[in-house]
Amino acid sequence: MRRGTNLGQTGLRRRRCRGNPMADYDRLPPELRAWLRQAALPWSVRSARRAWVRALGKCGGDPVAAGAQLSRIEARQLESRQT
Repeated sequence: MRRGTNLGQTGLRRRRCRGNPMADYDRLPPELRAWLRQAALPWSVRSARRAWVRALGKCGGDPVAAGAQLSRIEARQLESRQT
């Protein structure tokens, strides 16, 4: 069996991952990496970084408050998945 043939009948284009996901993760701030280790949902590096930057902006640059903001975002996501 050839690699990459398990795509089914889809009209969507294939997307390749660009860059090195582990290196991208390693470049995240230590506070965000610590938060991601305890997160209940799987976050991509891109979405985690975007949410972190927004949370830091709302919380005046306080990483502890930004982590709490991310926890609230995640709780809302979990709640919406249960209903």
